[in-house]
Amino acid sequence: MNKQDARRIYSALLKRYPDARESPETVARGSPFEVLILTILSAQTTDRAVLKVKKPLFSRYPTPVRLAKAKIGDVEEIIHSLGYYHAKAKNIISASQTVLSMFGGRIPETMDELLTIPGVGRKTANIVLYHALGKNEGIAVDTHVRRLAQRIGFSDTDNVTVIERDLMALFPQKDWGNVTDVLIAHGRTTCDAKKPLCKECVIKGACRYYNEK
Repeated sequence: MNKQDARRIYSALLKRYPDARESPETVARGSPFEVLILTILSAQTTDRAVLKVKKPLFSRYPTPVRLAKAKIGDVEEIIHSLGYYHAKAKNIISASQTVLSMFGGRIPETMDELLTIPGVGRKTANIVLYHALGKNEGIAVDTHVRRLAQRIGFSDTDNVTVIERDLMALFPQKDWGNVTDVLIAHGRTTCDAKKPLCKECVIKGACRYYNEK
């Protein structure tokens, strides 16, 4: 897909979801520490599920200092409903310890630094950078973004690294963070994985999936 067509599609989606960044369903709201921890927890589960543990988790462990000293069993009890809770509890405790030992308790503000934190890959780092720190260094490719990039025709691969690269090539850097949010909003409300509402879709005329079906 060429840049002109991609940006026309993005503009249509942006009109449909003008407040995508402020969605109450996203974990990417709060302090940089909260966004970091909640985004780590969001792997292999929904933001809605993660938001249910936000209050009990941060009421007990409101800072990196507190979470770094937490007993893993106590954290597991709070996040048990999320699945993969053994690994996730270990990751968020280790992430807090790393933030303290390597960055003095401050959430780092570069991609390279964020990637040194346990449980943080490019997706998580991009979300933290954009939503918590106001920086566009890439495009977070979650399950919605991956699905829509393939369906719409932004990318021809299932490889998230290549999908991110393809999307970054199609859109100007100033839009990268919001491209993620708009695609996620469309994936949640219209372009469902199993039952996409194609007849209601504002971009169906330009969508590869719709036109091929």
